[in-house]
Amino acid sequence: MNPSRLIIGIVLCIVGLFLIILSLFGFWQVIFYGIILLVLGVVILLNKNEDKIEERKDLNKNKNNK
Repeated sequence: MNPSRLIIGIVLCIVGLFLIILSLFGFWQVIFYGIILLVLGVVILLNKNEDKIEERKDLNKNKNNK
């Protein structure tokens, strides 16, 4: 997992949880932002598709020629 993606995902989850907890103390309008940030953070943490690196075809041709 990419360290920058891990840091961003954790920060978004923490900020989202903070906003959700803050909404329980009277600022109910921020619950929407908290839910959106929490979901976005979880999606960033669980997205495994970007970790796959596709090999370049021109590099494979050079390996086969040697």
